[in-house]
Amino acid sequence: MHGCGENQAGTEYTHGAIVISTMLLRLNVADHHPLHEQVAGAIRRAIAEGECAPGDRLPPARDLSQALGVNVNTVLRGLRALRDEGVLEFRRGRGVTVAQGADDRSALLDRIRGVLADAERLGYGKDDVIDMIRGVT
Repeated sequence: MHGCGENQAGTEYTHGAIVISTMLLRLNVADHHPLHEQVAGAIRRAIAEGECAPGDRLPPARDLSQALGVNVNTVLRGLRALRDEGVLEFRRGRGVTVAQGADDRSALLDRIRGVLADAERLGYGKDDVIDMIRGVT
């Protein structure tokens, strides 16, 4: 098992960003989304794009928070959201790892979020989308 935050020389950090494999995670303080959602989204994208594979270990939350310039509790909140989605696993003594099947699940969740965003722009709510899905199946 290797860590998705490691490369040959170790984890690379710059202020406000962290390199996970070849992907650069950045947060946008001007974005209207809360920072913890941005943390979760950036990690979710890294998994969906294959930068982090199932079984890979993420850098410690403290390292992520320092690199991204946010409070460790903000990072932990984002990581917990991904755990609750089944994308990450928290294991005592092993840290946070990418769950088996997380890449497929993460990609599907991203597509669902896109559909919900499109529906919202068109004036539909979540319940409307759910009704549409029920009508298709």
